Amino acid sequence: MATGDTEREAYVPEDQGGTAAPRTLAEALRARGDEGLAALLRARPDLLAPVPNDLTQLATRAGTRASVVRALERLDRFTLQTAEALAVAPDPAPYAVLRALMAGEGGDPPVEEALPGAVATLREQALVWGGDDRLRLVRTARELLAPSPQHPSPTGLGPTVAEATAGMSPGRLQEILRTVGLPTTHDPVSAVAALTALFTDRARMDALLDQAPAEALGVLDRLVWGPPYGEVTANPTPPVRWLRDRGLLLPTSARTVALPREVALHLRGGRAHRTPEPVPPPVAPAREYRPQVVDSTAAGQAYTALATAEELLKKWDEGGPAVLRAGGLSVRDLKRTAALLDVTEPVAAFWLELLYAAGLLASDGEADERYAPTPAYDEWLDLPAARRWARLATAWLAQTRTPGLVGGQDAKGRTLSALGPDLDRGAAPEVRRRVLELLAALPPGAAPEPEAVLARLRWERPLRGGGNTAADLRARLATWTLEEAELLGVTGRGALSAHARALLGGADATREGAASGAGAAHEAGTSGAGAAHGWGAAHDAGPHEDAAVALLAPLLPEPVDHVLLQADLTAVAPGPLRRPLADTLAVLAEVESKGGATVYRFTPGSVRRALDAGQSAADLHAFLAAHSRTPVPQPLAYLIDDVARRHGHLRVGAASSYVRCDDDAVLGEILADKRSASLGLRRLAPTVLAAQADPAALLAGLRSMGFAPAAESAEGDVLITRAAARRTPPRTPPAPVPDGPPVPDDTLLGAAVRAIRAGDLAATVTRKEPREPAPGGGTLPRTSAAETLATVQAAALTNSAVWIGYVNADGAASQRVIAPVRVEGGFVTAYDHTADEVRTYALHRITGVAELAEE
Repeated sequence: MATGDTEREAYVPEDQGGTAAPRTLAEALRARGDEGLAALLRARPDLLAPVPNDLTQLATRAGTRASVVRALERLDRFTLQTAEALAVAPDPAPYAVLRALMAGEGGDPPVEEALPGAVATLREQALVWGGDDRLRLVRTARELLAPSPQHPSPTGLGPTVAEATAGMSPGRLQEILRTVGLPTTHDPVSAVAALTALFTDRARMDALLDQAPAEALGVLDRLVWGPPYGEVTANPTPPVRWLRDRGLLLPTSARTVALPREVALHLRGGRAHRTPEPVPPPVAPAREYRPQVVDSTAAGQAYTALATAEELLKKWDEGGPAVLRAGGLSVRDLKRTAALLDVTEPVAAFWLELLYAAGLLASDGEADERYAPTPAYDEWLDLPAARRWARLATAWLAQTRTPGLVGGQDAKGRTLSALGPDLDRGAAPEVRRRVLELLAALPPGAAPEPEAVLARLRWERPLRGGGNTAADLRARLATWTLEEAELLGVTGRGALSAHARALLGGADATREGAASGAGAAHEAGTSGAGAAHGWGAAHDAGPHEDAAVALLAPLLPEPVDHVLLQADLTAVAPGPLRRPLADTLAVLAEVESKGGATVYRFTPGSVRRALDAGQSAADLHAFLAAHSRTPVPQPLAYLIDDVARRHGHLRVGAASSYVRCDDDAVLGEILADKRSASLGLRRLAPTVLAAQADPAALLAGLRSMGFAPAAESAEGDVLITRAAARRTPPRTPPAPVPDGPPVPDDTLLGAAVRAIRAGDLAATVTRKEPREPAPGGGTLPRTSAAETLATVQAAALTNSAVWIGYVNADGAASQRVIAPVRVEGGFVTAYDHTADEVRTYALHRITGVAELAEE
């Protein structure tokens, strides 16, 4: 049933000010100001899809099961405990009763201090309505939170006496009354009332329990905090029989008894929860470092992150692994990628997903689909290092793809692959940002214990994980966030860096991070998810990104424009190299070791690769002389000259393929070599060999035999192999999957509130009855065309409003309150109070018109 229409009371008294108490949730919402309605729509944005027509529809939607479940999931632990206490309280419940359930009969100052805020939150989110003398939990929330055998309440309370005795015979009820010393009654209702009055009277209950055997009190102790149900045999033990005879245990089935709620509350001292948690668990510093140490550590890791991203994408310059038919990367290719980066497979999956989320990596869309860098990668490479890191960090903050899930299984038992489908988790950006906000709330240089962060998140969203850390997605997301933040250089030694604080929003993010309310966390998470990070030429850096770049840039090593050549055919780069130098050296030499200084080794294969790319021996000598702070060693010069002298001596082209060489002795040597048998060579002429293998296989085979052939075109020209030539078509980064509707901005909220108010005015305005009732008992007014025209013309002259029935071009009928401004040409132009705007209506579509009643 619709909550807004059905939650009514038989009698509603007036308060001292003479204002009637609300009878429905819709009336309670109607009494709110615009700010109150805006606060409700901001806290529960799902109520805006689409904008409700009026407040009655808004109340009905706010009471639907899906919306209430979502609202309950976003409550913090204490606010949820307050709602659970209301679910076991009488309906309606005075505030004093709720306070007793939360703080107990002896009182609890922290609980009593926090309780008004929790009630205000529930009331703001339309989960509770009514004044403090008649607090009412919306019916759907009560059904979800009230205890039942199928769905035990977190309070551990069982059924009331009235609920437990609903099927009990009247004679059995009278026996219980006689056993506890109460006079018998003439009907079950009064008997239940008498028994309930006994169990809620502290003095009489104490006297009754003083008579109980010690074993019976032990049975009550085991049931008092839940679960309140126990199994009994056909012939129960004397302690159980003593309790059952006095109604302290009531049968719910042939073999099950329950502890009545009133008895449990007496034994608990009136508390609904064993441990109320009015204050969120603190996230205190566990270790403290100098902020400079944290920033430099994070900056070093940020530099490593950039180097890792570049290394991976460079290796895939000519095309990466194939895309699985179902999408994603195969397990074997993930292992190869991890070995390439010298990291574990989960870490490799993190880098792959980050580059994919940043729009730097995608599938090429070809028939033989493979992964490759995107054109945005070249734009990214041209940016300064600090700016490149900021773009990666921004993409990480907002991505919903969750690399920590790689290797696990989906609901159907299929393995989740890196870059594959089903890795999106809408809660990831909110959790990620919330974790960082908790770190930002600490002093600079302070690092908390991970478990303290997880405990805080469980307090803020207790329903999302059910308290089971192993199965709690939010807990796993938080753990992955802490690990990934360290990998990316967002944190250093577990503490948030200064550049990460700036990226989060500086002081504003710190202040929001200190807020314990679930609503604040939701707004922060949604704002993070809403930041678009498909970037490239169109990306506009915000002020937070600029501030982060300004703080990080001085901490990153400056690129150098030189290397140190050594006699053992190696070159040492004393720091990160500038882009043109790094690109050329990556082709000319192999990376032997990485670290603070990178060591490159020159080999015949690497030199041949540079020659294949169009360089000549003279070009290579000039390049090394220009960029080396040491003289070019003689062994390196000899290596370049020797490879260049043999490079292109053989020519490979397409016949199926062929080899030609001016020196027929070299061709004879190739034919005589047993390793050439698989190439299917035969001599066509003294200087030409034909092959059955294709040109690429022929090139590879001859090179494996120690030769240095060059490919040639059909015209006989040497083909130059360009490095880093493969790119995907322009790709848009994957859009984050939202965790529900986004939080509306102030403009949308204002427009929605005005529309709801206008629709409510039209729905509740007092109007005169039409002269001609609608056929079939409908509600649309019916008047003749002449009367309709005369009435709207009169309203236009007197600037008054009228009520009309209108059928649009699609045949949809509606009622509207309009203030006519002009009537001409068969149309009436009027201000529509329902839509809160000026509209034009065709007179022939107006079914009828009625004047509004006098106030």
